Amino acid sequence: MQETKSTCPYCGVGCGVIIESEGPQITGVRGDPAHPANFGRLCTKGSTLHLTATGPVTMQTRLLHPLHRTQRGGAPAPLAWDTALTLAADKFAATIAQHGPDSVGFYVSGQLLTEDYYVFNKLAKGLIGTNNIDTNSRLCMSSAVAGYKQTLGADAPPACYDDVNHAQCLFIVGSNAAWAHPVLFRRIEDARAANPGMKVIVADPRRTDTAGMADLFLPIQPGSDVMLFNGMLHLMLWEGWVDAAYIAAHTTGFDELKALVRDCTPERVAQVCGISVADLTTAAKWFATSTATLSLYCQGLNQSSSGTAKNAALINLHLATAQIGKPGAGPFSLTGQPNAMGGREVGGLANLLSAHRDMTNPQHRAEVAALWGVADVPSQPGKTAVEMFQAAADGEIKALWIACTNPAQSMPDQATVRRALQRAEFVVVQEAFATAETCAYADLLLPATTWGEKTGTVTNSERRISRVRTAVSAPGEARHDWAIAVQFAHQLEARLRPGAPTLFPYTTHAADASAETIWNEHRETTRGRDLDITGLSWDLLESAGPQQWPFLADATTGKARLYQDGIFPTADGRARFAAHAWQPTAEQRESRYPFSLTTGRLRDQWHGMTRTGTLGRLFGHVAEPSVQMHPQDMDRRGLKAGDLVHLTSKRGSIVVPVQADATLGLSQLFMAMHWGSQYLSGISSTGERLAGVNALTTSAFCPTSKQPELKHAAVKLIKAEMPWTLLAMAWLPANKAMAAREALSALMAQFPFASCVPFGNNTRLDEPGRERTGVLLRAAAHEAPPDALIAQIEALLGMTGADTLRYADSKRGQRRAARLVRNGENTTLEGIVLAGDTSAEGWLKTLLQEELPAQTYGRLLLVPGAKAPVAVQSRGKPVCTCFNVTDAAITTALAQCHGTDDDRLAQLQGQLRCGTNCGSCVPELKRMVRSAGRLAFQPLAQAAI
Repeated sequence: MQETKSTCPYCGVGCGVIIESEGPQITGVRGDPAHPANFGRLCTKGSTLHLTATGPVTMQTRLLHPLHRTQRGGAPAPLAWDTALTLAADKFAATIAQHGPDSVGFYVSGQLLTEDYYVFNKLAKGLIGTNNIDTNSRLCMSSAVAGYKQTLGADAPPACYDDVNHAQCLFIVGSNAAWAHPVLFRRIEDARAANPGMKVIVADPRRTDTAGMADLFLPIQPGSDVMLFNGMLHLMLWEGWVDAAYIAAHTTGFDELKALVRDCTPERVAQVCGISVADLTTAAKWFATSTATLSLYCQGLNQSSSGTAKNAALINLHLATAQIGKPGAGPFSLTGQPNAMGGREVGGLANLLSAHRDMTNPQHRAEVAALWGVADVPSQPGKTAVEMFQAAADGEIKALWIACTNPAQSMPDQATVRRALQRAEFVVVQEAFATAETCAYADLLLPATTWGEKTGTVTNSERRISRVRTAVSAPGEARHDWAIAVQFAHQLEARLRPGAPTLFPYTTHAADASAETIWNEHRETTRGRDLDITGLSWDLLESAGPQQWPFLADATTGKARLYQDGIFPTADGRARFAAHAWQPTAEQRESRYPFSLTTGRLRDQWHGMTRTGTLGRLFGHVAEPSVQMHPQDMDRRGLKAGDLVHLTSKRGSIVVPVQADATLGLSQLFMAMHWGSQYLSGISSTGERLAGVNALTTSAFCPTSKQPELKHAAVKLIKAEMPWTLLAMAWLPANKAMAAREALSALMAQFPFASCVPFGNNTRLDEPGRERTGVLLRAAAHEAPPDALIAQIEALLGMTGADTLRYADSKRGQRRAARLVRNGENTTLEGIVLAGDTSAEGWLKTLLQEELPAQTYGRLLLVPGAKAPVAVQSRGKPVCTCFNVTDAAITTALAQCHGTDDDRLAQLQGQLRCGTNCGSCVPELKRMVRSAGRLAFQPLAQAAI
């Protein structure tokens, strides 16, 4: 067995991992105890990386060879790499010659490595001469970038992870860190345990698991953050809680801000935000008077039409109270992707240049041009993500190159995005996973390497650069992303500047050496800049481990915290207050669209789920798509859990089950961002295929950061009357599961509503070899579909043999099938199809998924009805993914636990081991402990009355 140190490919915490491999197989993964981002911890996603790397299910999803579609909508055919790159170069060169350099665009990813990003940026801005290169980081971090630059002068988070250990007040806003950054949240829990006096404030429209640890929870209305921050500053001024000396010595612009917040009275703020004056006052006092206040924030601030204003208004609070540049204090934006920071460093956005240079600054453009060896770089900002796809939809951009991202799932306003992909004359998709929705629109598909195969660097949220190392060789003909870009650039150079020296003097054969050469070139661009890393080298990263920037040429270490001297990277060395008045969300609730829809992450899933979606166990915590709604709102509309609803915005409509969720406010809905058309679809009344949650979201964006408002859309919700229902699920051989799922996903367009997801069995992470793969298809229609369609579904689930029992009633549109297989001494239910009447779903699904003995049932498996003929006891819903501990087991165990909440949690973990591996479930365990404690206390309280 070989061990290789690398980093986790998920959130921006940047956890170090140790990959275990044997030949071409990744066989295990564990946290790197020496990595300063996680000290050995991993979340549920990170701890299962080996199961989503080279396993039989995942390998079915991999793009292994270049593919070309000669006709849109047709099946792609393999072709040689040289032929593929020649085709791409010919198409791009012809487009540029006919329509100019701005007729092409590149859309790349915060999951690329810094070296990949650097080459793409140089390719677009240096070789082609267009700034039309943007990244999915525009959907993630561009408001944080703009907020930092507007106030502190540079895109440089001033704090670090260690600050949670020194903070006396923690202000978490717009972040469900318990689910989105679970390893960092473990550090917060540890810091709180070591410092019980720490005050924790959480502001969020939802009472998330993060809010569960709050001393003060502010359930603000969606989009009211700027009013909250300005109202806090109003109170700080009134009470004398600002630091006048710091303001005078280190800032400018305070008088204008002071005049603005004068109208943000506590009463007005309380009304707009939906909180009490008392809670607003407490928040302002704790923030301002604490010896060290640390703010943590993420997409709740960023994904907004006021994203820059939200970021800047929060930073204003830190500047006004001198809560910056010292241990435990500062505004700390949490990145959502593993290398969103690295992409910003190299200037991989349409409005940036290398090393935090400004595109509008002639000197900065001249510096970059000299470093790259070109005459100049274009001065006008390029098309940002939303603008790029709108331009393609309008016919302005003719050719698109998409790398390591899935805009046909992740971008807002999917109708426009898909129209853009259809209208563009040539679309290249450079991707590791063939199952990404965007692949269906590609004229040319280029196979790229992914986690475990790549080599290079990434930078995490705290400005820490880590090495990514190759553990296994690339499968098939997959190539590194930077190598593909370099090889394309070499071909394009021959057409655009024949005879000139290459701008890309990198060999694509010696991967580590070439990646290091690219990184060294990037390093040189940082000389003298705020992110100067000229003191760093790959050798130092190898010997000393991950390092933070800046790391100057004469330094022995990087800087953990910035601005400790009160000097900022602005012309006068002072930070700037930014006066932003509150603006409501781009779409307001109104009579036709009376609900606010917000989107966010699930605990165990990642982005579009091209990787996590291959592993059934990661669907245990949240098994299927749904929209969450407050129980009172459901009661008023006569809805019950599981009912189908039409969810509609001004841009599109989907059909989805509704579930009750008391953590939401009234007139608010929540839906996970991950549910794209691969998992949730159907056909509309006009014959269009439904496109998942982002069919609903708005492309309205912040005027400064150009980041779209994915966090809020005005929607309406109406019960969907579809009396005919279908449930089909089965265990499948691992080497056939993905093909069956892809075929079933294609059939979703035959129904007005359909969802298709994997599921797993009752295995623990420490039980290798027992992992099973299942597929579940759920559908609904106004009337029964043709029998042939149901027979096709049964065949895809392997239910055509003599081991399958059947029942059919064509008059009622009902069919049922159950496949029984003998496994040793037991006979188990391996597949079921319930068509027309799914009332038996509850007990049959339990019988199948929990692999319970089924030999006593026989044809009783085909009897309709919610009541099982023989009692079936469900294990419940998994809470702990690592040890497969369910809510039912936890509830039973808690009944025997005693003492304080901490005592009972310790007893629970000692008995069931839940939360003792990755710890991602600990916030939910604590919530269950608190809830069980209240229930246990209630009879005593009633008896005393």
